[in-house]
Amino acid sequence: MAERGLEPSPAAVAALPPEVRAQLAELELELSEGDITQKGYEKKRSKLLSPYSPQTQETDSAVQKELRNQTPAPSAAQTSAPSKYHRTRSGGARDERYRSDIHTEAVQAALAKHKEQKMALPMPTKRRSTFVQSPADACTPPENFSAPPDVTTTTSSSSSSSSIRPANIDLPPSGIVKGMHKGSNRSSLMDTADGVPVNSRVSTKIQQLLNTLKRPKRPPLKEFFVDDSEEIVEVPQPDPNQPKPEGRQMTPVKGEPLGVICNWPPALESALQRWGTTQAKCSCLTALDMTGKPVYTLTYGKLWSRSLKLAYTLLNKLGTKNEPVLKPGDRVALVYPNNDPVMFMVAFYGCLLAEVIPVPIEDAGGQQIGFLLGSCGIALALTSEVCLKGLPKTQNGEIVQFKGWPRLKWVVTDSKYLSKPPKDWQPHITPAGTEPAYIEYKTSKEGSVMGVTVSRLAMLSHCQALSQACNYSEGETIVNVLDFKKDAGLWHGMFANVMNKMHTISVPYSVMKTCPLSWVQRVHAHKAKVALVKCRDLHWAMMAHRDQRDVSLSSLRMLIVTDGANPWSVSSCDAFLSLFQSHGLKPEAICPCATSAEAMTVAIRRPGVPGAPLPGRAILSMNGLSYGVIRVNTEDKNSALTVQDVGHVMPGGMMCIVKPDGPPQLCKTDEIGEICVSSRTGGMMYFGLAGVTKNTFEVIPVNSAGSPVGDVPFIRSGLLGFVGPGSLVFVVGKMDGLLMVSGRRHNADDIVATGLAVESIKTVYRGRIAVFSVSVFYDERIVVVAEQRPDASEEDSFQWMSRVLQAIDSIHQVGVYCLALVPANTLPKTPLGGIHISQTKQLFLEGSLHPCNILMCPHTCVTNLPKPRQKQPGVGPASVMVGNLVAGKRIAQAAGRDLGQIEENDLVRKHQFLAEILQWRAQATPDHVLFMLLNAKGTTVCTASCLQLHKRAERIASVLGDKGHLNAGDNVVLLYPPGIELIAAFYGCLYAGCIPVTVRPPHAQNLTATLPTVRMIVDVSKAACILTSQTLMRLLRSREAAAAVDVKTWPTIIDTDDLPRKRLPQLYKPPTPEMLAYLDFSVSTTGMLTGVKMSHSAVNALCRAIKLQCELYSSRQIAICLDPYCGLGFALWCLCSVYSGHQSVLIPPMELENNLFLWLATVNQYKIRDTFCSYSVMELCTKGLGNQVEVLKTRGINLSCVRTCVVVAEERPRVALQQSFSKLFKDIGLSPRAVSTTFGSRVNVAICLQGTSGPDPTTVYVDLKSLRHDRVRLVERGAPQSLLLSESGKILPGVKVVIVNPETKGPVGDSHLGEIWVNSPHTASGYYTIYDSETLQADHFNTRLSFGDAAQTLWARTGYLGFVRRTELTAATGERHDALYVVGALDETLELRGLRYHPIDIETSVSRIHRSIAECAVFTWTNLLVVVVELCGSEQEALDLVPLVTNVVLEEHYLIVGVVVVVDPGVIPINSRGEKQRMHLRDSFLADQLDPIYVAYNM
Repeated sequence: MAERGLEPSPAAVAALPPEVRAQLAELELELSEGDITQKGYEKKRSKLLSPYSPQTQETDSAVQKELRNQTPAPSAAQTSAPSKYHRTRSGGARDERYRSDIHTEAVQAALAKHKEQKMALPMPTKRRSTFVQSPADACTPPENFSAPPDVTTTTSSSSSSSSIRPANIDLPPSGIVKGMHKGSNRSSLMDTADGVPVNSRVSTKIQQLLNTLKRPKRPPLKEFFVDDSEEIVEVPQPDPNQPKPEGRQMTPVKGEPLGVICNWPPALESALQRWGTTQAKCSCLTALDMTGKPVYTLTYGKLWSRSLKLAYTLLNKLGTKNEPVLKPGDRVALVYPNNDPVMFMVAFYGCLLAEVIPVPIEDAGGQQIGFLLGSCGIALALTSEVCLKGLPKTQNGEIVQFKGWPRLKWVVTDSKYLSKPPKDWQPHITPAGTEPAYIEYKTSKEGSVMGVTVSRLAMLSHCQALSQACNYSEGETIVNVLDFKKDAGLWHGMFANVMNKMHTISVPYSVMKTCPLSWVQRVHAHKAKVALVKCRDLHWAMMAHRDQRDVSLSSLRMLIVTDGANPWSVSSCDAFLSLFQSHGLKPEAICPCATSAEAMTVAIRRPGVPGAPLPGRAILSMNGLSYGVIRVNTEDKNSALTVQDVGHVMPGGMMCIVKPDGPPQLCKTDEIGEICVSSRTGGMMYFGLAGVTKNTFEVIPVNSAGSPVGDVPFIRSGLLGFVGPGSLVFVVGKMDGLLMVSGRRHNADDIVATGLAVESIKTVYRGRIAVFSVSVFYDERIVVVAEQRPDASEEDSFQWMSRVLQAIDSIHQVGVYCLALVPANTLPKTPLGGIHISQTKQLFLEGSLHPCNILMCPHTCVTNLPKPRQKQPGVGPASVMVGNLVAGKRIAQAAGRDLGQIEENDLVRKHQFLAEILQWRAQATPDHVLFMLLNAKGTTVCTASCLQLHKRAERIASVLGDKGHLNAGDNVVLLYPPGIELIAAFYGCLYAGCIPVTVRPPHAQNLTATLPTVRMIVDVSKAACILTSQTLMRLLRSREAAAAVDVKTWPTIIDTDDLPRKRLPQLYKPPTPEMLAYLDFSVSTTGMLTGVKMSHSAVNALCRAIKLQCELYSSRQIAICLDPYCGLGFALWCLCSVYSGHQSVLIPPMELENNLFLWLATVNQYKIRDTFCSYSVMELCTKGLGNQVEVLKTRGINLSCVRTCVVVAEERPRVALQQSFSKLFKDIGLSPRAVSTTFGSRVNVAICLQGTSGPDPTTVYVDLKSLRHDRVRLVERGAPQSLLLSESGKILPGVKVVIVNPETKGPVGDSHLGEIWVNSPHTASGYYTIYDSETLQADHFNTRLSFGDAAQTLWARTGYLGFVRRTELTAATGERHDALYVVGALDETLELRGLRYHPIDIETSVSRIHRSIAECAVFTWTNLLVVVVELCGSEQEALDLVPLVTNVVLEEHYLIVGVVVVVDPGVIPINSRGEKQRMHLRDSFLADQLDPIYVAYNM
């Protein structure tokens, strides 16, 4: 609207000649029906309007002036109205009826204001295949950026890719090599921030997002913080300038007294009897067929005789004489379709005559309805033959038992099945009393269904009050378009008509859909005096108006608009009047009314006297309304709400307004509250719900002091409003639509109206918009869900969404938390086609709404986050962390057994080098088998005895000298699959005096992702030669490899498959044990490639510590299912067996992918007591064998032999995975005590290992909030926000650890968080770098505590946060055991809002929220939190995850998610240890290489 220069205002259109208006309406219709393109439409339209354009603009400004000064006289309203309603017909229902001209104008002004400060909101990114609804061209093309190949998965990244992760890959690091010299060439990496190409479209979008957010710079993470009540969420303070009510306390308002009519029947049934016997030929009810033609008229005589037959049948013909099925007072369900009023009316009155209680319900099948039927104790359902045939049946012809429904007996009430009563049988009709007459159901805001019980007396009195208010007289005709089973449709069309012997013509909803003008035609044809409609029906009639020029509405004395209480009813009534006034409609005939299920008719406008002035309008300030105060709008006309009155209180009634929440205190005269009515004409209770009944049906208002006012009980109507001048009642909203956000009240309907006033035609399907609030993070948040037209483009939809946000923000001064568009016709419907709000909300919350577009705005809405952590002057309670050790606190340190005290055989003293030990074993026990390698079938493919290994190593050593011409001290890369060849090559290098570097071979199917890492290690380690197998040698030189790296510059490649039988003249012996033995390279999760140097003495010490901890001897057998390339995995695979002489059964982890049973079957077959695995192996078994435990049993697999099952890891123990694994395999004998974990890091590969002796690993629960503040607070199990941590095994012999503050380098106290520092003889001797960077090395490997350590011990920094806690357990030494708990790696932590977060904690929360999340990873980029989730469900669930992810991170971590990325399974890169490589993921995301299903940018 704001863009089109020629767009005339509503008033201007009104000023056009009628024939031009008709042509415009015709055009609109063609466009909405799809008969003309948008372009053609605009062309024709501008042609039509061009002669009028100058005057259009003049009229426009005139109208605006007039509106500014306008007192709301009806004439002014009429002039501005009609056009709009001609204008857009979007093929159907609701959009127009919400449109108020004043509102639309306000929205345009609000948007114009926003346009001045235009912000580019980043559009979400969608994969084309995902949503069929959107045309392909609507996707954003990458801005001049050709997408590089996908480097993250082995399969092509399609949604069908299996959910099993591709072979674990150590991805090329993000280009940071620890210790690499600044000046060295990094040309292979992208030369931009963090290795990200600048022109990536993802980063431009994030940049846009940052521009819109303009977040302040975060304060640095500080040591001190004030520890008041620890991170209290900010409670929104009331605005000091907010309007407050100033009037006096209201006094209840009375309606006129009920007139005394002498011949008023004593009960409704008596009225039926009277007319049925004396006026049998008079028409009572006419039903229409599908085309809108009268098909059957029920006379009073027929109604009486058929109701009698039914009453007799119900009481006497069901069951036997002694055991009747029904007795008076029983409840009976009435199941009739909306197009069969005749059958329904007979059934209803039949029940009344039989004194059973009818419960009319909507179409069968709703679960909540089932709850109502059950709570009412209903066992019998009445229905028609046609309806019964349509109900779903089981195979043997019985009616299906609906979900949640009680077992029902179905009775067909068609005449032919009823018995005629004997002449002497008469129904028992007594004067109306307080016994129940019928139960009307209503759906509460939460979606539960309650039955409002109405007594016979209330039914009668209500009829009398309606007859008096509407001035009904005998023989009048009334046209009813409403649902005749409940509310006003039932009261006027079924009760008041019988009371007054009137004739109802019932127009069903299905006819209205095909012929919207049918009700107007019925009024014309039958000269009806009264019509009963909703705004929707007025709107439909205006839409179809040009089909009928010759209808007359002059007979109408009352047009009762039953939803006159809605905010858009004013404009609907005005527009309808201005269009149909020329057809004889009298202005005074329009009678809005307000109703509710509990209070029945609350107020109705009486038919006016011709010529008398029409009642005024209230133009209220939206801002005032949000504080519950009535203020005439003066300041900003954009945020005004125009409401019309709904007439006066009902005859015989009394009304008061009470505060909506808390005790029923009477409001002040200028205050909005809940309308309560007191009269005999309301409901009496919610059936079977005594507690809720008391609060609704028995309210005694109180004054400001809290003392009751009078003793008359009132009924809460559920409507919000006030009593205006002249005792006119105004309704401004419903309690059910009330949204309480940050202490202000908003009305859902008002927000819907604003949404529809924003050019919704292109985007919203039939005006279907739902608004509700959800509770997130201590406040209600507004959610708007709309159905999107099938032909709407992405751009249009996104445009509409961003403008709706601006309009709502401007007009209602409230932020929208989430705005979602769903495909047309997918929102749950109420029986008459409206949107079922509570079910929509339910779907939204459980993540099954399946939106096709979504926009979250947590940054604007969530204003109650705690303040970011700031540095505080002076010493806070974190003093211990800083190192001012408080007296009496134990320093947090722990140590393994002392190596010096442990006696051992001569081996250690005799041989200082592993190569010597192998030679000694080859002589002493030549045939003792050290290694067995298994394949996927579990068969041994290769073994190596001491002698075989020695000889093989000798041959490799001689080849290194002959072919490689290597000298002692040269580095050699070993590139082998996991196996014995790798071990032989390692010892061959030692024999030749070369330095081995084990590297994982590249993955043949995914060279682009895996080969660069190999190349990088070869380059960084300055390798002189590569030892490998023939197949891998061919791969390294292949064409595919050449596409990924430069293959011409490989160093010498030697294949060791066919070696000459040649031995070295002599084996190399290093001059000192401090000489380098091997290099250990590994890519960390943050993308760092780090190589550490291991000396011969460290290797010896490491093997010795493991031997002692695990009690390894030559008679023992262990099974290893680990990758043998770095860290402890390498040591266990290659070193320990040679040192200790035990036999290692080697199981390559990749073989498990072909046979999940392999590892456990091997353990069982060899009765292995100690086995080692990685987390990825444990996860594979837990997920893959979860439902196969019975199969394991039948295969005879038993794990009771296992004493220790150790997970080798360099991370916080994954307690949940370990527990699931233990629980799962408990049934096949696995002892829960067996499973434990190790802890190592780059500086020291084995710090903790559970081993065979010593106490079991302990666990503690710590408070997550305190962890963010770098503190440890132990809490009880089950405490909110608690995290379960497990000890990482026992500290190895010879190892000492201390916990240190990473900033001050001072030790901290017991149970305090700090960095773990380690001192041990097997610590690595430093980083291997090209130019030895001394400072880095000194910092990480040779550091001293800043105080408190007289011995000046040299420590190595692990880079992990953790704490030591002294337990009650006794260690092997007899002293109390000190447990080490690892919390996480320092360089992985995210610093947000001045707090420190561990990614795994956020990921755990996210993984729990939806069944379709396979994996999740988080990282930050420029202060924004990015969450990547893998979707294993269907792609239409992708957008469901966006609000769920945002909610959970906000609720549990107090963080606002910036970007949510939904990807296919297997996209998140995971290394061989089962750790997520988040930095690599980040780089792929920013380089736009993930092929995401959806990327949502939260505003």
